[in-house]
Amino acid sequence: MPITKVTRNYQITLPAEVRRALDIREGEYLKVEIERDGIILRKLEKKRKRIKLGKRITIDEIEKEIEEGFRDCMQ
Repeated sequence: MPITKVTRNYQITLPAEVRRALDIREGEYLKVEIERDGIILRKLEKKRKRIKLGKRITIDEIEKEIEEGFRDCMQ
């Protein structure tokens, strides 16, 4: 069983064997759940919305899509 240490900033490093087994990449989100006296980390399987090429879209629309996507990831 892999072991990790909590740093002074309350961060942990996921052991390489865990990252490889679950294909966790830098920048991905993990959902944190508390169960009795333990912590469960689950990889979020959110799919990003795609913008079709050739479609005219404004900067405001792009910003709105980014915000919505970010909110979806945090749920």
